Amino acid sequence: MSGERPDWARDGADWPNREASRFVEAAGLRWHVQEMGSADAPPLLLLHGTGAATHSWRGLAPLLAETFRVIAPDLPGHGFTDPLPAGRLSLPGMARAVGGLLRTLEVSPVLVAGHSAGAAILVRLCLDGGAAPGLLVALNGALTPFPGLASVLFPSLARMLFLNPVTPRIFAWSADQPAVERLIRGTGSRLDAQGLDLYRRLFRHPAHVAGALGMMANWDLATLDRDIHRLTTRTLLIVGGDDKAIAPETAFALKDRLPNARVELLRNLGHLAHEEAPDKVAAIILREARAAGLLAAN
Repeated sequence: MSGERPDWARDGADWPNREASRFVEAAGLRWHVQEMGSADAPPLLLLHGTGAATHSWRGLAPLLAETFRVIAPDLPGHGFTDPLPAGRLSLPGMARAVGGLLRTLEVSPVLVAGHSAGAAILVRLCLDGGAAPGLLVALNGALTPFPGLASVLFPSLARMLFLNPVTPRIFAWSADQPAVERLIRGTGSRLDAQGLDLYRRLFRHPAHVAGALGMMANWDLATLDRDIHRLTTRTLLIVGGDDKAIAPETAFALKDRLPNARVELLRNLGHLAHEEAPDKVAAIILREARAAGLLAAN
């Protein structure tokens, strides 16, 4: 098995959109950030979900970069970005860290888009005043607590696994191609061979696994759920109809609680819809951006 953390020279040698990558010191961390598009274009922030990294945007980011200045970091503890200290490893702590990165980059995004847990970070960031975009896009967003006992059991289980230093190594040892494919298919998505290999490459590193577990272990969606009615930002909830990780109907229920939101359903796509059909997702985001007045009509 390779090292504890992914190594940029080795694991990032053929990283998707590698030419757009750079490393930035911000909020006490060294971040891996990808930037694409014209520096004069409206800035757009992309945040991936738990267990992923910037590779999750390999198809979508270049399409959006034709119109926007796209900024996509690896979240703390994921991919090639440093982990947060234990005391800052929470949803508000992650949002503050992302806010610190934006301040260092001197960027105020007009549009923010996040997948799954990345969407939750963006909502928290907006609620706490760390960003004021004209549009927030949640891609299969993990924005409400799991139903029933799962809301208690899942974070508790993740916490137990995170606190056991052996767990990430065991997971990493077992992360072969068939295991990763089963994991991805369990979300309702089907990825090509390169997409599966990129996840396998990350999951083979205990530090990346620990980063994902630590994020889940400290996730407080109940507080976000209580606060989310204050989100006045125009919000688009893009939902994969075959998502097996987050029930699509939760987005429709959430829409009714938000003052300025609508749902876009993508049939026959799963939790990683933006990786399965980046062209469809890009077209929806661009259309909504124009409707929000962020882009010229043409």
